[in-house]
Amino acid sequence: MCRLAALADTVAMDSPRRTFNVLALCGSLRAASINAALLRAAARIAAPEADIEVADWLGRLPLFNPDLENVVDDRELPRAVNALRLAVDAADAILIASPEYAHGISGTIKNALDWLVSFEPFIHKPVAVINASPRAHHADEALRETLRTMSAGLVGEASFAVELLGAHMDEDAMAESPAVAEVVRQAIAALRTELGRQAGDEIPVFPLR
Repeated sequence: MCRLAALADTVAMDSPRRTFNVLALCGSLRAASINAALLRAAARIAAPEADIEVADWLGRLPLFNPDLENVVDDRELPRAVNALRLAVDAADAILIASPEYAHGISGTIKNALDWLVSFEPFIHKPVAVINASPRAHHADEALRETLRTMSAGLVGEASFAVELLGAHMDEDAMAESPAVAEVVRQAIAALRTELGRQAGDEIPVFPLR
C-alpha cells in the first residue's frame, strides 16, 4: 500500500469511511480529449470510495467578467457560472486534468478558475491535479501556482503523473490500466487525507456561518 493510502486509512480509523464527493474539472473541450477520458475513467476506478462528477459543461462558461464577480444576488450571475459555484460548494474535493497549450494553461481551465478566485467556498478546498503528459511541465507548474495563489488545499508535492500522450488508450483501456488505477488511487487517497487533516486542524470552512 502506498504511503498516502496508508495515511488516509489512519485518518479514517476513528470514524466510518464514507463516500466523498469529488468534482472533476477538465481543461480541454475536445470530444476526444485524453484528459476528459482520464477523468471519466477515474470516476469508474474511484467508486465506491469516491463519487466523481465530471463537469463536462465548462465550455458553457462565459469569459470571466470582473464586473459580475461579486454580485449580491446569485441570480444575476450567468447560469453556467452559478452552476459551477454550486458544484464547487457541494463537492468535498476537486480533481483537475488539463492539457498544455503553447507552454501555458488551457483557456478553459483558467477561465473556470478565474470565476472562482473570489468564491469563498473554494478556499482550502482539497484539490488534486493529474498530469496526463508529464513532459508538459510548463502548464502543470503554472496551474499549481494559480491554485496555490487561490489558497486551494493543493495536495501532493507534485502533480500525480501518468504518461498517456501517445498511448492510444480510450476510456475503457484507461479504466483497466493498472498504471492509471494506481495514480487515481493515490490522488483520491491524498484528497481524503487532506480532508481529514483539515477536519483535525479545524480549518474554517467558507463561507463562515
